[in-house]
Amino acid sequence: MRILAPAALTLALALACGARAQDGQLPDIGSSAAEMIDPGTEAEYGAYLIYELRRLNLLVEDPLVDAWLQGMGYRLAASSDTPEHGFTFFMMRDRQINAFATLGGYVGMNAGLVLTAENEAEVAGVMAHEVAHVSQHHVLRAYERAQKDQVPIMLAMLGAIAAAQAVGDSGGRDNSSGNASMAAVAGAMALMQQRQINYTRSNESEADRIGIQTLARAGYDPNGMADFFERMQRASRSNSGGYQVPEYLRTHPVTTTRISETRQRAGRLLQERPAGTAAVRAPSPLLLPGSLSLAGADDALPGREETFPWARERLRVLSAVSASAAVLEYQAMARAPGNQVDDAQRYGLALALSRAGRHAEAERTLAGLVERHPGDLWLELAQAEAAALARHDALATERFESLLRRHPESRPVRLAYSQALGERATPEAGRRAQDVLRPLLAESGDDPLFQRNFARASELAGDEVRASEAYAEAAFLNGRAVDALNQLDRLKQREDLTYYQRARIEARMAAITPVVLEMRRQGIRAEEQRPDMR
Repeated sequence: MRILAPAALTLALALACGARAQDGQLPDIGSSAAEMIDPGTEAEYGAYLIYELRRLNLLVEDPLVDAWLQGMGYRLAASSDTPEHGFTFFMMRDRQINAFATLGGYVGMNAGLVLTAENEAEVAGVMAHEVAHVSQHHVLRAYERAQKDQVPIMLAMLGAIAAAQAVGDSGGRDNSSGNASMAAVAGAMALMQQRQINYTRSNESEADRIGIQTLARAGYDPNGMADFFERMQRASRSNSGGYQVPEYLRTHPVTTTRISETRQRAGRLLQERPAGTAAVRAPSPLLLPGSLSLAGADDALPGREETFPWARERLRVLSAVSASAAVLEYQAMARAPGNQVDDAQRYGLALALSRAGRHAEAERTLAGLVERHPGDLWLELAQAEAAALARHDALATERFESLLRRHPESRPVRLAYSQALGERATPEAGRRAQDVLRPLLAESGDDPLFQRNFARASELAGDEVRASEAYAEAAFLNGRAVDALNQLDRLKQREDLTYYQRARIEARMAAITPVVLEMRRQGIRAEEQRPDMR
């Protein structure tokens, strides 16, 4: 009987594997996952993910970085096999090297990945790979696979445990039955993990192949994907650069074969590309969501490759533990052997110095950069922000107004200016901030940065109802649906509301209530939702 127990375990697990292996012999003509989860539910899952990430303060939500990320993301989406698919791109603060795609076309990227890359083509290569996971329905199939695999494997595990218990009931000595039961559980879990690894590997090759085609169609250098794979491989061996290598790279290794195949595909695509093709072509504006204006984004990003170093260094500062820590990081980089301090690093250092309260040093550094790069929005906006942080209000106003005249459709300029005005805490500043933000009002319903700034502007201007509505909307978008609903409920009790104001508030409450009920069902309590920082 002691021999029979492990034999039963082996047989049961083999049956579970055999059933799936038999399925694998049939041609894959599609997925039934769409029958398990509809597109609306997919979108809800993705939205819940963003709300939760915001609630935990895990996202980088900076207008300039966001404009750069969205410009790259939608350029790739427009060149993908499913340009009609909805995509949402977001940046995580985490400095691990990672990117992922999840339900609803939500594609996330860690700051560490951008900090490790040497150019935008490398970052775009990773993003094109994740876009391919969505366009080829890999995410949906993974969801379907997880649901289906759990049943046979759990049945196999229960059968093995039952056989092990039979050993104990028949007079087995010591802890043989308990050990066999533990082995059954461990074996089943290992099998589930290995099947997920194998499944992912089988789709990684397809995502590489489709992704590199998307990368090339978007006008990027297709070698960017292989270049970054090589960089990750070196990072996984040496863990250089101070960034942790995620578990993802150990379960889904970047092999020499994978790099070689990607390099060969890139070579073929470069040979097929017509001579004189532009480095990066603009995406179709018809594919963009209403909340994104590429007119303003392109205005903020005059050249993709010229912009990437600014985006990377701004992201380095925003993802640091603190501004002082970012200053120390730049000082260490300057002392590193072989490091050539360039203007992008000087820009990042100036941002860190300004945020750390070292305003004179930041101003001197930015002045030199603007002299060498006249008209660059990233640098001029940094100058205006630095003046605002130093409380040089007249100089900040002069700089922001000049930027607004030259870049009237720029979302980063309007949001940065309104935030600076909000810090002045005067009715006049509030009214001006309202005027600055009003052109973005129609397209910023799901923008928490806009809602927070508009709430502050309305509060200073004396428009209490609009301020309360915007504060509630900011709370909802930051993952605090219960707080948002409570704020709207209190607002609804006001006796001076007009008919239209009350109707608008009640309609928003009706939309938020299902989200609150779902959060309660999942066990998220109201006291776990941190208050809005006004």
